[in-house]
Amino acid sequence: MEQTSASGVSYVMPVLNEAGYLEAAVASILAQDYAGEVEIVLALGPSTDGTDAIVERLIAADTRIRSVPNPGMDIPIGLNRAIAASRFPIVIRVDAHTELAPGYTRRGVETLERTGAASLGGVMIATGRPGFQAAVARAYNSPFGLGGGAYHGDRAVEGPAESAYMGIFRRELFDQVGGFDESLRRGEDWELNFRLRQAGLLVWLDPKLRVSYWPRSTWARLARQFYATGVWRGELVRRLGGRNPLRFFAPPVLLISLVVTVLLTPFAAFGLLPTWLLAITGLAALGPLAYLALLVAAGITDTGSLADRLRFVAVVATMHLSWGAGFLVGVVRGARDAVDTSRTES
Repeated sequence: MEQTSASGVSYVMPVLNEAGYLEAAVASILAQDYAGEVEIVLALGPSTDGTDAIVERLIAADTRIRSVPNPGMDIPIGLNRAIAASRFPIVIRVDAHTELAPGYTRRGVETLERTGAASLGGVMIATGRPGFQAAVARAYNSPFGLGGGAYHGDRAVEGPAESAYMGIFRRELFDQVGGFDESLRRGEDWELNFRLRQAGLLVWLDPKLRVSYWPRSTWARLARQFYATGVWRGELVRRLGGRNPLRFFAPPVLLISLVVTVLLTPFAAFGLLPTWLLAITGLAALGPLAYLALLVAAGITDTGSLADRLRFVAVVATMHLSWGAGFLVGVVRGARDAVDTSRTES
C-alpha cells in the first residue's frame, strides 16, 4: 500500500482511572510512523484519580486528541460513542493500559488492505513492574496462564482468527453489524468479532502487530477483574450456547471438581458414602490432582527466585479459579449488572 495515499485512522480509547498509564498509551500512538491523517478519541469515564486533568493537558497539547463523555463507565458504550464521533474509515482500538509497538499502525493498515479483513488484531505481550505485576505478566504470556488464546505469547501464527485483540476495523463493516453490543460489560470484542464472522466477514490475526499490556498490580484487583470477566463469559454462553470455544469451560469444570472433592472426601475417608457416590468422589478428585500437577510444572518451568515462582503459581491459580467462579455465576443467573470493579475500587 502506498503510504502517500494512506487512509485516515481514528484511534479510540476507553479511559477510566488511568492516571498511571494514559500518557504512555497516548505517546505510543503519537509516535507511530504513519503517513495518513490520525485522530485520537478518548471515551472518558468518571475517574477519581486525576485522569481528567491529564486528558485536559493532552487535548491542549495536540489538536488531534479530543474526548467524549462516557458517564456510565461501560466499555462498549464508550467505544461506540468514540467511534460515532470519529472521522476516518479505519478505526483502531487502543486501551489505556497498553502501548503500541513502533510500526503498529502502518503494519495494521497494510494487513487490513492485503487480507480484506473486516477486523484484525495482533499479539498481547504483558509486561509488569517487579513483584506481583511481573508475575501476572508472566501468567498472561505463559501457556499455563492465558497462553491458550491465540493472541497471548509468542506462538501465534498469521491467519483467520476467532477474535482480534483490541482490533483494527473497517468502519463501514463495523457499522454494518451494529457496533459493540452495549448490553455487555466484558467480552465485547469477542462478541463483535463473532458477529462479523457470522456475517461472512474475515477476522484476521497478524502476530507482527505487537501490543504491550500492563496487567492489574494487586491480588484483589486481579481477582475482581477475572471474576467479572468470567461472569460475562458465562452470560455469553447463555446467549450463544455451544458456539463458545471449549477452552472456556475448563476453569468452571475444575472449580466444580475441586468443590465436590473437598465436600465429599471427609465422608469417603470414614466410609460414609455409598459406592456410586464414592466413585463420583474419586473421579472428581482427578481434576484437582491434575491441576496440582500443572501448577507444579508451572512453578518448575518459571524463572526467578523461589518467591517469584511461588507468586507466579498463586497468580495462575487466582486467574483460573476467579474466572471459573464468575463463569458459573454468569451461566446460572446471568451477568445482570455485574461490573469489573478492579479499576474503580482500591
